[in-house]
Amino acid sequence: MPQSQMQNILSTNNQQKISLRAKGKRKRAIKNFIEAMLYLSPALILFMAFVFIPLFRSFQISAHITDPIGRLAKFVGLLNYQRLFETPNFANSLKKTFLFILYTVPTSILVSLGLAVLGDLRLKGISFFRMVFSVTIAISGATASLMFKYIYHPTVGVNYLLSLVGISNIPWLVSQQTALMSVALTTVWLQIGMNTVLILAAMQTIPEELYESAMIDGASGWRRFIHITLPLLSSTFFFLLVVDMLAAFQTFTPIHIMTSGGPLESTNLLVYSIYREFYFNGKFGFAAAQSIMLFFIMLVLTSFQFVFVERKVYYE
Repeated sequence: MPQSQMQNILSTNNQQKISLRAKGKRKRAIKNFIEAMLYLSPALILFMAFVFIPLFRSFQISAHITDPIGRLAKFVGLLNYQRLFETPNFANSLKKTFLFILYTVPTSILVSLGLAVLGDLRLKGISFFRMVFSVTIAISGATASLMFKYIYHPTVGVNYLLSLVGISNIPWLVSQQTALMSVALTTVWLQIGMNTVLILAAMQTIPEELYESAMIDGASGWRRFIHITLPLLSSTFFFLLVVDMLAAFQTFTPIHIMTSGGPLESTNLLVYSIYREFYFNGKFGFAAAQSIMLFFIMLVLTSFQFVFVERKVYYE
């Protein structure tokens, strides 16, 4: 057999082998994809039912005027979004929402950091202290709201104790100046349990060798805290910043139970405004437009945090 013919046969065989390998890889890839989809299908079905379909439906409703029972009546495009910026209530709700975030997120993280530092001390009875500050994890938002509503009562609770020492009553939930901060305090109290546990867990993963080396170099306790503890906790702080901000945007239960958006709209956060427009005023399209705006605001702020804030995060 001529050498050229032999080379052609070998080349053909090699191409067939390569083709068979490629087909085998494709079959395995398809099989792996199908298996992965089967494993993911329960989660995908839940996301479709409770996230993607409702989100699509919200976009659809926001572009329509509806009848009193929520059926689409007339397509109006971006009219509902235009009305958002012409309505003082939306601007007020947005302002109060950002104020609420400013009150709650930094406060809860700072208080949790302080409690975590105390919980990290090697003292007798520290386990009981850790249990006390983490108890809020097991308390629901409704229970905490009812409890604080009683604490803020005009004649009992804290005001009764203040009256015993001659201090006049504080209008916790009935004054425009104090209502939002009072609800924010309730939210902070609910958040510090989980936040403290996460910060404390992160603190206990910091290697002791770093502190020992710093002590040998003569660093004081404060300098060790500033230059070792805080940088190594930055990833935990970033996580809490994102999660607590998203939770603050969606705060509903304390507002609904404690103030119902009052007094004089001073605690009418954006989520509660959506609830009132939808269930009480029957403005389904307008409420849907507000919810879409809230979604995009949360998306933009979260993206900003991941693009710019995460650059300062130290990952071990």
